[in-house]
Amino acid sequence: MAETTAGRIPASTDFKSGLQAGVSIAIGYFPIALTFGLLAKSAGLSASETLLMSLIVFAGAAQYISLSLLSLGTGIFEIVLTTFIVNIRHFLMATSLNEKAPEGDVAAKAIYSFGLTDETFSVAATKEGEVRKGYMFGLILISYSSWVVFSGIGHLIGANLPQSLQDGMSVALFAMFIGLLVPSMKGNAKVVYLAVMAAAFNTIFTIGGLLETGWSIVASTLLSAVIAEAVVHLRGKKVAGNEE
Repeated sequence: MAETTAGRIPASTDFKSGLQAGVSIAIGYFPIALTFGLLAKSAGLSASETLLMSLIVFAGAAQYISLSLLSLGTGIFEIVLTTFIVNIRHFLMATSLNEKAPEGDVAAKAIYSFGLTDETFSVAATKEGEVRKGYMFGLILISYSSWVVFSGIGHLIGANLPQSLQDGMSVALFAMFIGLLVPSMKGNAKVVYLAVMAAAFNTIFTIGGLLETGWSIVASTLLSAVIAEAVVHLRGKKVAGNEE
């Protein structure tokens, strides 16, 4: 039984609160994970491979990008490097979460890190007061389990679709990326520049035969990001100089 003291909430209550807070995340994951399962089936992954990816990776954006790269025949190293770049923001989120949820040994912190997504971080970071271990475990458990289960259901549904629809699902992956990109481009010139430069560099590298598909995507992403940040930095210095 969890030990309680004055002003201390029982661990079981913390866990239940975490589960309740994670319900909204699970609901939000339903269409995303379901779509991932559908697209994984169209990309040629088996049910076990789809579930294994969700079990081990547990990162929506990284898993979608991995499917896209697998469809292009990209090598494993390029896929790992690309997903690392996409998820590099997790270093900052983990550092912030460590301040918000200081309770727990090394094993507990490792579980926090594995279960860290944009959604779980947002819920934990906006919770009033210190986040306790039981709360984090409950939050991560329902988020993680819902993602894995819904991915499996999506693959199962995809396997029972008519073959003509299964063949057409490969186009849905690229359509989804466009759907994610366009809203981000509205009112944000930096995102527009990034997208245009990355597309241009990737076209040059691919058509020119300078790099293989996987490395072309990685190099284009990094190069466009560096140039965009450099331009923003120089513009900021120029504006500051004019104000002086």
